[in-house]
Amino acid sequence: MGGKVQGQNRVYGGAPIPLITPYTLGKFQLSHRVVLAPLTRLRSWNNVPQPHAILYYSQRTTKGSLLIAEATGVSDTAQGYPQTPGIWTKEQVEAWKPIIDAVHAKGGIFFCQIGHVGRVSNTGFQPNRQAPISCTDKPLTPQTQSKGIDVAQFSTPRRLTTEEIPLVVNDFRLAARNAIEAGFDGIEIHGAHGFLLDQFMKDHVNDRTDKYGGSLENRCRFPLEVVEAIVDEIGPDKVGIRLSPFADYAEAGDSNPEALGLYMVESLNKYGLVYCHMVEPRMKTVGEKCESPHSLLPMRKAFRGTFIVAGGYDREDGNNAVAENRADLVAYGRLFLANPDLPKRFALNTPLNKYNRETFYIPDPVLGYTDYPFLEDTE
Repeated sequence: MGGKVQGQNRVYGGAPIPLITPYTLGKFQLSHRVVLAPLTRLRSWNNVPQPHAILYYSQRTTKGSLLIAEATGVSDTAQGYPQTPGIWTKEQVEAWKPIIDAVHAKGGIFFCQIGHVGRVSNTGFQPNRQAPISCTDKPLTPQTQSKGIDVAQFSTPRRLTTEEIPLVVNDFRLAARNAIEAGFDGIEIHGAHGFLLDQFMKDHVNDRTDKYGGSLENRCRFPLEVVEAIVDEIGPDKVGIRLSPFADYAEAGDSNPEALGLYMVESLNKYGLVYCHMVEPRMKTVGEKCESPHSLLPMRKAFRGTFIVAGGYDREDGNNAVAENRADLVAYGRLFLANPDLPKRFALNTPLNKYNRETFYIPDPVLGYTDYPFLEDTE
């Protein structure tokens, strides 16, 4: 797993802190195992990344750190929230470049999470006010939610035809190519949280009768076609995927999540992906931890690449996950959002800033974004 313990490590009981040990991720040398999780922030005007993201991401970069950029749309039909970034136009690619350069200048490794919301959208986010696309034409019920909207209204989706699905696969392929052109070190396919790929995988949503519906193999066909197309385009050493088989986000649950998770990781092994990033079963809905009898361990054991876990981790949890070999890396969202120097705080075991949920999704380019204090500012 990790190699020699480096100078920044702090020890307790003579042993290195598991999260603050080096790790080899494919061709990348990480100095610690604390990953910035992909976090929607709703601060990309007109779906174009903005200069204020340069400071936001560079603040959270240390030499040899892995950062995963916020969910980034693969096409003009991929949006379901206001002011989320995309990577399907030349303007967007150019706008990402200085942000990526700032992360690289500090020695970070930067992956772009690319995705499509599917039916978690409405006609207002769609070109020509057309219906959102999905595996189904079943609409979502309106939700009270936190991403900048009091009540999210979802339009009835349009079921993709069998012949249209390869076109969406191609959107993912082109987005991956654009991400590499922009300078990202790799991409993470967003196959989680009730969005388009997850909608196809989950039997509570997918009601198709063609080769993309019915059996587990059929429901996973489209996500795996996306994987194959991207691996062929940019190489497996630059491709990770995020999955949440146990989650019920956006009414996308499954009757046998463990079988789904196992089938996906075993299928992914054929492609040699650099990592699989999986959301803990305890995170059944956004931001709420619950008791769960399920575990990611069977998927961890079955997957032959790097395994990243996420979902409600604190310092102790993360250290235990690495020490007990339940994960190679641990992704942190809200804690990293509020503590730009989170790896340092974990190394020193110092108190953490508290995050302010009220400013997660506001459009302010500073407030709740780049104004969380570093350790030296609070001493």
